[in-house]
Amino acid sequence: MFLVGLGAVLVLGGVLYMARSAISGGSLSGRVPPGRFAALWSRHDAAWDSWGFGPNWPGILLMVMALCAVLLGGVQFLASASR
Repeated sequence: MFLVGLGAVLVLGGVLYMARSAISGGSLSGRVPPGRFAALWSRHDAAWDSWGFGPNWPGILLMVMALCAVLLGGVQFLASASR
């Protein structure tokens, strides 16, 4: 049960970290140049900068650790239930 709770806390931490890194970029509308799709084509991959692995790797790492904790908790529960 401890591992499942730890996994839940890690998921929450990962989501909050990724939300903070996305929100802390400031106002998105303030940086958009005139023109309908100018922000998407201003430079290569400009639209995907905040969604990439680079700024979000700690949050993604927390999510992977949460997945491992929840899986290990489930295996531990199933092993103890079969005795």
